[in-house]
Amino acid sequence: MHLHILGICGTFMGGLAALAREAGHRVTGCDANVYPPMSDQLRALGIDLIEGWGADQMGLAPDVFVVGNVVTRGNPLIEAVLDAGARYTSGPQWLADHVLPGRHVLAVAGTHGKTTTSSMLAWILESAGLEPGFLVGGVPRNFGVSARLGKPGAAVPGRLGTPFVIEADEYDTAFFDKRSKFVHYRPRTAVLNNLELDHADIFPDLAAIETQFHHLVRTVPASGRLVVNARDEALARVLQRGCWSEVQRFGARKEEPGVLRARGEPHAFDVLRGSLKIGRVDWPLIGEHNQMNALAALLAAEHAGVPVADGAAALARFENVRRRMELRGEAGGVKVYDDFAHHPTAMRSTVDGLRRKVGLERILAVFEPRSNTMKLGTMKAQLPWALEEADLAFCLQGPYGWDAREALAPMGTQAQVADSVDALAAQVVRAARPGDHVLVMSNGGFGGIHGKLLAALQVRGAPA
Repeated sequence: MHLHILGICGTFMGGLAALAREAGHRVTGCDANVYPPMSDQLRALGIDLIEGWGADQMGLAPDVFVVGNVVTRGNPLIEAVLDAGARYTSGPQWLADHVLPGRHVLAVAGTHGKTTTSSMLAWILESAGLEPGFLVGGVPRNFGVSARLGKPGAAVPGRLGTPFVIEADEYDTAFFDKRSKFVHYRPRTAVLNNLELDHADIFPDLAAIETQFHHLVRTVPASGRLVVNARDEALARVLQRGCWSEVQRFGARKEEPGVLRARGEPHAFDVLRGSLKIGRVDWPLIGEHNQMNALAALLAAEHAGVPVADGAAALARFENVRRRMELRGEAGGVKVYDDFAHHPTAMRSTVDGLRRKVGLERILAVFEPRSNTMKLGTMKAQLPWALEEADLAFCLQGPYGWDAREALAPMGTQAQVADSVDALAAQVVRAARPGDHVLVMSNGGFGGIHGKLLAALQVRGAPA
């Protein structure tokens, strides 16, 4: 089968392309914005990428056009597809039809931590010899790819076939299917990691997102397992609307019967069920959010047959995901990190995690309000709260319809704003001192600012 994938460089669609290629299909694709790491991964797989949405791509004559949710009506290529009566489907539906049947699907949902938790879960299953398939919205360093089919025909005793871990996004499926992506996946194990207002471009309020999570809960069988954050009030409301599966909770701040919790610092902690210690995690990751992600992954893996103690031992060898507190380089005594955080809660957790690691050393937080929610200004008032642990904050002002300088005014001289990536990089370089940590946060390429910072810092630090 020849698939032509529209929006192929998105993290989800790029992973789908990799799965289709591994399954022996011919894959081509197009997108408007092509940047690493996904573009590099696709080219390494021999997948031809086309820049733009030209209607002339109809000449490829694929068996099916797989349409990403970045594509809207008015797009020249999709209009040509519709006019021609050509066959098309969504990415989640193609997965549901061609990859997931007969698998033990483990779906990881939540506003934050989906990619990291999915990657942890896949690694735990891999370490247990289960050779899982997976599709996550990033590149786990333990695997080097964002998706794979897993061992064909491998059986898990008492379960369905080979485990398949999938990052379960609540964003809508396609222009013709406004349901959340995750309703297509039919998981046997579902992680509900946390739930906040996000995707304000399609959800009017938190209650609307809770409804979509309720739809996901409805698809989990009675023999399945829901892994639920014990601290999250929104998730409690979701379960109150109906629950037909086993529920295992994690993350309670104090002892509760049967609830999995952590005791210790995020980089070194005991795993307890009730009062009983059942595992120990020692690893290089930082931040309480990663500690919570680990608990969720351990409970999900347990449902696939991996004891918590074994899963905890596997996490000691977990290498995280690209663009999650990834050190991009050091120049002039200044370290530059890249992180995918783009929601205020995730930004705060990321900054706090780095603060725990570096102590009193200075943190310069650099961010781009790139997500649809941030562009709308829905959460602009939370930005000072998100960045308060940073010593300095630098924001890119784009055509958002709101003023970043006004939003960050409560931070006073602690915050600076620039109207271009080059100007922003110059601000950071002027402010940076040897020993500083520059934390760059964006869910996009951010105009290559990481390289620009390192190059400028290297020149500044070079002897005259």
